Amino acid sequence: MKKIVTIQDISCFGKCSLTVALPIISAMGIETAVIPTAVLSTHTGSGFTGYTFHDLSGDITSISEHWKKLGLEFDAIYTGYLGSDSQIQIMSDFFDDFGKDDNFIVVDPVLGDSGKLYAGFTDKFISEMKRLCAKADYILPNMTEASFLLDIPYIENCNEDSAKEVLRRLTELGCKTPILTGVRSGELHGAAAYDSERNEFYFSYSKHIDRHLHGTGDIFASVFTGTVTLGKGLQKALDMSVKYIS
Repeated sequence: MKKIVTIQDISCFGKCSLTVALPIISAMGIETAVIPTAVLSTHTGSGFTGYTFHDLSGDITSISEHWKKLGLEFDAIYTGYLGSDSQIQIMSDFFDDFGKDDNFIVVDPVLGDSGKLYAGFTDKFISEMKRLCAKADYILPNMTEASFLLDIPYIENCNEDSAKEVLRRLTELGCKTPILTGVRSGELHGAAAYDSERNEFYFSYSKHIDRHLHGTGDIFASVFTGTVTLGKGLQKALDMSVKYIS
């Protein structure tokens, strides 16, 4: 049985992070281990204020040390929302400890949406996230996150030509296969990927739904990671993720 460890927060209300990653990956027939990075009363996006935040950085290190003693191994390591600069360094160390030649690392560089950073994130956090992306096999930013990672203007409706340029630049962070969500083509909405080793682009679309829904990025990343873990190709992983989101 394939095994994934996903490392992200628990937002107690809000249809995102671990509350969607754990059931989705498990339903794909993959054993899913979790490490919560923080416990929040709600997610930090628009619609909620005054949320509680409990940092679990110390627990992450303790869990990692215990797992090393047990000799646990995973087919994939997948990170989502990280709550502080120090947690990014903890994740970097985790990659060093559990990353192997025969597994892969997915970083969903959760920073913001709709052109704005999520509450509590700073320029230093963005800089640290860039370093973490360099250690990943796959990164899955939306256009907002790509704009902050690359220090470029936010593109509201990113078309295929713009997506190709953004994807090429994302490889300069050190990741060989970036995936960009929120790509538009007329009335269609989807995602694009770039395999820099083969110099090949991949696109997948579904009908655009004119609503803003929290958690779609987490769901996309979970389906994508699970599909790749099951041995499917990049195009299949994109198609599965976009179709499920739709």
